[in-house]
Amino acid sequence: MIDPSDAHTEQPVLDGRRAIVTGGTTGIGRAIAVLLASYGVKVFVCGRDKEHLRDAVARIDKVGEGDGLSVDLALPEDIERFFAAAQDYLGTIDIAVINAAVPAQALADSGRSETRYQLDTDLTAYLICAQEAARRMSGGSDIIFIGSMSAVSRKPGSSVYVAAKAGVQGFAQSFRRELAQEDIKVGLIEPGFTGADFQYPEFPAERQRELINKQQMLRAEDIAAAAHFMLTQPRRTAVSLMRVEPRLEYS
Repeated sequence: MIDPSDAHTEQPVLDGRRAIVTGGTTGIGRAIAVLLASYGVKVFVCGRDKEHLRDAVARIDKVGEGDGLSVDLALPEDIERFFAAAQDYLGTIDIAVINAAVPAQALADSGRSETRYQLDTDLTAYLICAQEAARRMSGGSDIIFIGSMSAVSRKPGSSVYVAAKAGVQGFAQSFRRELAQEDIKVGLIEPGFTGADFQYPEFPAERQRELINKQQMLRAEDIAAAAHFMLTQPRRTAVSLMRVEPRLEYS
């Protein structure tokens, strides 16, 4: 007879852990922050819009405990402010979800300053935030990057975004190996077509709901579920890459 206690591997609990979520006030980041808080994780989020921040923290407080700060991670001084505030609030950091990003178009359609801002947000800030988080972590910690399937599909019309997400993809793989001996796990989730305000104005809210109901678009909560899975595997297990796509392709 099979011992039922051996039917599933041990899963670490999230209750009592402390997490930062960049871009945690809207979309995927907000969904992850809310889900983690519901499992007893104390969370600290950031976003550029103060109204979105207030709304996100209010939602987090309905299911758990959290706070946040309004910053622009394209600015080095704002990254410093965010981590100082996060450390004051959390004490220690053992989960970092690096997610904050802005849309970016084709290089030919972007001005020089716009391109620099997009890359500073979508690539440079990812690296610096991961570096700052790792410096504050000890063994048993986790870093999750939220990338994009754009790094794989590489469709025309978004070459700056593709460059940033391809950079994140390569960095995550190398960074994981650098931190493995310190028992700090690094994972990358690459979402496909996901509903969020990131998709405005091309896909307004009503159109997003329609596509989600048709199973041609993901909900942000689907990516949060993937992050939860990644964080609840045994320490010996490194789920280094997850690609989450709608079952049906939008066309």
